[in-house]
Amino acid sequence: AIVDADDEGLYVLKFRGAGQGTRALVAELVSGELARALALPVPELVFAELDRDLARTEPDPEIHQLMYDSAGLNLALDYLPGSISFDPAVHRIEPVLASRIVWFDALVSNVDRTVRNTNMLMWHRAPWLIDHGATFCFHHSPGWETEPQRPRAPFPIVRDHVLLPSASAIEQVDAEMAQRLEGPIVDEVLALVPDA
Repeated sequence: AIVDADDEGLYVLKFRGAGQGTRALVAELVSGELARALALPVPELVFAELDRDLARTEPDPEIHQLMYDSAGLNLALDYLPGSISFDPAVHRIEPVLASRIVWFDALVSNVDRTVRNTNMLMWHRAPWLIDHGATFCFHHSPGWETEPQRPRAPFPIVRDHVLLPSASAIEQVDAEMAQRLEGPIVDEVLALVPDA
């Protein structure tokens, strides 16, 4: 939902009570901040407290229940006013940036950046990566915590990536992308995930 927050900003609120629940919010936060560390274009991510009382005025029963179940800490992305969905038939992304995005999506096992659902917006004539709730798909399967090889498994779904035809520089960007994640970066990103 697009919400007006108390900091006077407009955000796209991701509800903890929706779909995959908090796992999707964890994936959104971790992937979004890893993308930022890789200097990829992602909207600002913020934590948002949703007051359960807001659900009382919602007449639609399904939305009411979603709001009620999402009371407390949620995640939100900065709203990009005037942005439009990325359309591969209309928009072009240069090969190096396309390669960097494909590299990132393979790292976080993003199943959603396809022609059917690009999860990219064009804003001020530049692409912006959004909606990373379906990344780290391994963590939606029971027992992944005790199977350390699961997150390192091949990611064949990358063959459906909307930018793969333009990503001619993946080998060229590989070392630079990996280097950006060296040191404490991953630990710092993981430390952003609140206990809730």
